[in-house]
Amino acid sequence: MHSSAIFLIEFGAIILGLGLLGRLAGRLRFSPIPLYLLAGLAFGEGGLLPLGASEEFVAIGAEIGVILLLLMLGLEYTASDLVSNLKTQYPAGLVDMTLNALPGAALALLMGWGPVAAVVLAGVTWISSSGVIAKVLGDLGRLGNRETPVILSILVLEDLAMAVYLPIITALLAGVSLAAGSVTLAIALGVAGLVLFVAVRYGRVISRFVSSDDPEKLLLVVLGLTLLVAGIAQQLQVSAAVGAFLVGIALSGEVAEGAHNLLAPLRDLFAAVFFVFFGLHTDPQSIPPVILPALGLAVVTVLTKIATGWWAARRAGISAKGRWRAGGTLVARGEFSIVIAGLAVTAGIEPQLGPLATAYVLVLVVLGPLTARYTEPIAMRLAGRGTPPPDSLPAQRGTPAAETLEPMEDSGRDR
Repeated sequence: MHSSAIFLIEFGAIILGLGLLGRLAGRLRFSPIPLYLLAGLAFGEGGLLPLGASEEFVAIGAEIGVILLLLMLGLEYTASDLVSNLKTQYPAGLVDMTLNALPGAALALLMGWGPVAAVVLAGVTWISSSGVIAKVLGDLGRLGNRETPVILSILVLEDLAMAVYLPIITALLAGVSLAAGSVTLAIALGVAGLVLFVAVRYGRVISRFVSSDDPEKLLLVVLGLTLLVAGIAQQLQVSAAVGAFLVGIALSGEVAEGAHNLLAPLRDLFAAVFFVFFGLHTDPQSIPPVILPALGLAVVTVLTKIATGWWAARRAGISAKGRWRAGGTLVARGEFSIVIAGLAVTAGIEPQLGPLATAYVLVLVVLGPLTARYTEPIAMRLAGRGTPPPDSLPAQRGTPAAETLEPMEDSGRDR
């Protein structure tokens, strides 16, 4: 059979299969990411039916998927919002990084994988899944809850941290010297700072330049600009994903909203291809040897994420129930953990890192929606029904007014 015919059959089967898996996940009311990863495992190295002709195209599609994921995240935030979050919520971001990056780094060092793998695994365990968490908040009807801005602030800070973290990882994986790595990081920080400055100062001008009443022209201009900037960023040894994220930040208003609506289907398509691609390069037989470390790491980082959300919500004056909800919601890991692990797999630094990251994400992307739903009622039950929560006691001198009003919000939302 002609090679182009084989390619069409293979790639068409992949897309059809992803559509059916996505439909199944929708009926089961959970993220399709674990199903996409399992599909990649089934058709990759050591799987049931390895693919051949379409693998190169899938690799390109996977790279576009990462770029679109970061672009869409950038479109969610304005530059002024990002600056405001940095000023007010950075302590929560530091606690988040410390509690959740250290377990991954420690495990990599204990397994003898070396410092580069430790930095990679630290990122895998640090970054929560914005996509999964946003869907969970919507499904549970919590978008209007008082703890939700705290959750979103932590996610925004993680996204911003990616703009610094990804160039560091790229330089480390490339094996460049300390001097060259410092130059790469300086370029990344300089570009990020310049884009933020331009976006704050001239965001409306950029948006007017890109804007178009014709959806086709708007799609082509935004997509073309994103791929161009991503390519230039990668050529400068700055992550292409960071370039795409900064393009999203620079766009605002109606342009950002229109681009978001137009690009959402493309993002979903290529992001699904990305997860399949990661699974294709993971041998299913390599997962059992690392399943116990992955489960142990999952247990530890479930607790550290819950602690992060609880502390950040408490700092914001949220009641006890809202603190537990915030912590449980942050547990899910997903797309960015796989993006980070995928960079390491491509560089070939540690054969077991990819399988461990796959097992880890599979566990937490399934467990995340469950912890979001049940952490708060379980914590309240363990605390004892007969003991009044601290928030219901009379307000002490210096207690924020929001703290005394919070139980009224909780009583209406927890039925």
